[in-house]
Amino acid sequence: MIYAQLARFLFPLVLTMVVYGLSGQVLNGGMARVPRATETLAAFGLAWGVTDFLASPISQVRQVGLVLATSTASLRRVRNFVLVAGLGLSAILPLLGMTQLGNWVIEDLHGVEAGLGKVVRSGILYFSFIPILEAWNRFYSGLLLQVRRTEIVSLATLAGIGANILAVFALLPLEWVRHQPILLPVVAVYAGYAVNLGILFRGYQRCVKKSLPTGESGELTYLYILKFFWPLALVMAIQGFSRPLINLFVSRGADGKDALAALAVVYSLAHLLYGWVNEIRSLPAAFKQVPDHLRYIRRFAGGCGLLSFVIMMLMFWTPLRDIILIEWIGIGPELAALCATPLFLFTFFPLAVMVRGYVNGIALVEHRTRALAPSAPSRIGIILVVLMVLPGMGISGATLGVTALLFGFVLEATVVWVGVRGWQRWFGRAQ
Repeated sequence: MIYAQLARFLFPLVLTMVVYGLSGQVLNGGMARVPRATETLAAFGLAWGVTDFLASPISQVRQVGLVLATSTASLRRVRNFVLVAGLGLSAILPLLGMTQLGNWVIEDLHGVEAGLGKVVRSGILYFSFIPILEAWNRFYSGLLLQVRRTEIVSLATLAGIGANILAVFALLPLEWVRHQPILLPVVAVYAGYAVNLGILFRGYQRCVKKSLPTGESGELTYLYILKFFWPLALVMAIQGFSRPLINLFVSRGADGKDALAALAVVYSLAHLLYGWVNEIRSLPAAFKQVPDHLRYIRRFAGGCGLLSFVIMMLMFWTPLRDIILIEWIGIGPELAALCATPLFLFTFFPLAVMVRGYVNGIALVEHRTRALAPSAPSRIGIILVVLMVLPGMGISGATLGVTALLFGFVLEATVVWVGVRGWQRWFGRAQ
């Protein structure tokens, strides 16, 4: 029975992650069909990498809402915290899009030519509101997870994805989009965010707002929220920085534009099949009242990771891979060939993600998020080392980037387990 409950809780989240990944393929397919397709894919990859890096820390407010917003008073404090953090991160993107700092980061640091750099900076400027929208989406979804209304979170995400997909088809024939192709992913992304947020907010009003107990916030001060949040934000910031760092090395290599385009394709395609495993981290908090819940969740997490691994083997180790890349997404055979080895490597990601997600969930329940902090510098450190060493061994392009990311995932999962569980087992005390 407990496994059925876990599956019912996780299924809507899994469904939304999978459909979200499919929408990414529609977006890639749309960009593959506009003028200057390779430039657009590469520019979007760089612009979204920077945007995602700034938005990634705020995504952890879902866990803050899930764990800390337990009364109307604490909800107000968490909401104020989310607002300030989201606006602060959003304010950075216009600086990169409109000032000399953006020229240095995109053109000088990444070594891209001026034409591509101009498109990238335009994309960054257009994405300026993404961090605050991400903050509100995650915050309200965390509140809904607290009352186990994952079906509303799923509905919101699916509706947002639908809006994203419809926007791609509606925008493709428009002349102003064909004149400035980077607007295709920009408008499509915003359409999805707007619809998603509208449904989540309505779900909060109907299912959460009136159910929260009134009263004082107790020990929940802004300082306590910050102490709970900063290790999660640090981990996500490092995870978000992984992609810009990889893009930096890949863009400066031979055929950097083609390699960046390949990375833009494989990132979203692979995430379609393993990204949902991350949702395991919500299970310990949602089922903490169930007796012996961690034993069941541990087995369930292992099954989820293995299932994702097997599916990715079938998709990326067989001729089905070229069918997906060439016939479904619509990229050319040469670009598809650059995606083959990276997709093979991505197959192993869910094994690390299942360990990380399970242990991360334990840390959230125990309010020991600081135990997660060492995983962040460990991940970025090994990625940097691999990016510097492997080119000397003849590995470059998208293969170099995904190899470095795989090393980062494995070391991160190991450090998280040692910090949360291993330390207790070996030394008999919490970190």
